[in-house]
Amino acid sequence: MSDKFPAMDRHGCTVAVGDRVRVLGVTPYHDMDEDDAEMIAFMIGSECEVDRIDEHGLMWVSMWWSCGDGTATTAAGLTSAQIERLEPARPAGR
Repeated sequence: MSDKFPAMDRHGCTVAVGDRVRVLGVTPYHDMDEDDAEMIAFMIGSECEVDRIDEHGLMWVSMWWSCGDGTATTAAGLTSAQIERLEPARPAGR
């Protein structure tokens, strides 16, 4: 991602890989199956870490799920309107 166009959240705060964000919305794909659509819907409201930022400025987050036959992962590329950056946790006593 170019430094010229930093990734931003819905409030205009800069977002970087490793930042914690809250997922406000996810755009489902038109050919998504029912199970994937359900997992994507569960992402809304969750707090995730940004895994990567692609060349289009989408901020990618992932979630892991426990399933009957093991684990599954869901990843979504989010736009600025779909996330808000969370403040870093403060050390105890401050």
